[in-house]
Amino acid sequence: MSKIYLGTNLKMFKGYQETLEYIKRVNEITQNISSDIQVFVIPSFLTISEAIEKTQQKNCWIGSQNMASIAEGAYTGEISPKQLKEIGVTINELGHSERRQFFGETDQELAKKVKASVDFKMRPLLCVGENALEKDSNASSATVLRQLQIGLAKLTVEELKNVMIAYEPVWAIGENGVPAEPTYVEEIHQVMRDCLMTLAGEIGQEIPLLYGGSVNLANYQELLSKKNVDGLFIGRTAWEIEKFKEIILFANKNYV
Repeated sequence: MSKIYLGTNLKMFKGYQETLEYIKRVNEITQNISSDIQVFVIPSFLTISEAIEKTQQKNCWIGSQNMASIAEGAYTGEISPKQLKEIGVTINELGHSERRQFFGETDQELAKKVKASVDFKMRPLLCVGENALEKDSNASSATVLRQLQIGLAKLTVEELKNVMIAYEPVWAIGENGVPAEPTYVEEIHQVMRDCLMTLAGEIGQEIPLLYGGSVNLANYQELLSKKNVDGLFIGRTAWEIEKFKEIILFANKNYV
């Protein structure tokens, strides 16, 4: 894997104008980076159109935090893949643990969303990860494998080329998250890589595997150095633009 992916999901932590100013700064930072470094930002739905206009998505992809699994219909409050594609969305974050926990999203429903994203020529970024109980019960690998196998079940081998995976252990994300040891991340990423190669042969070797979960300035370099870690899906650290800038420029200097 030659390309390094560095992204962030802004959730609901920045207001409308604050988000657009943030996107502007990211766009400035990424103007002269190598094409081997792919930055992406996933803002609120309200700001997606303007964010795409500001970046033109040359060096920074703009994505959505969720989407419906069907193109259109009487589903009040939903955002369809057809609508997202029309405004130029590149990447769809699907299956974040908050969506699974607070909105009851199942692996089966996520499989439909992943398929819809691919059908509309957008990249699904499927999030997987175990909770603390599953980790303590030595069920981390089994949990991640289940989420991967079901979440990708509706895709053909050829369609799997378009997928990205973010490993986000639930116990490691959020304000009170505990950073995972880089060696642990490497172990789980190897489990995922083996699964993807079983599903897709050599194509499985090329599917980007990102790590997210309390990534910070103290651990990002070691995380990026680990086998099968093709990038980072960064939370709070990336929301501070100067810190995100440090990570982007480090990757641009050391992985190109």
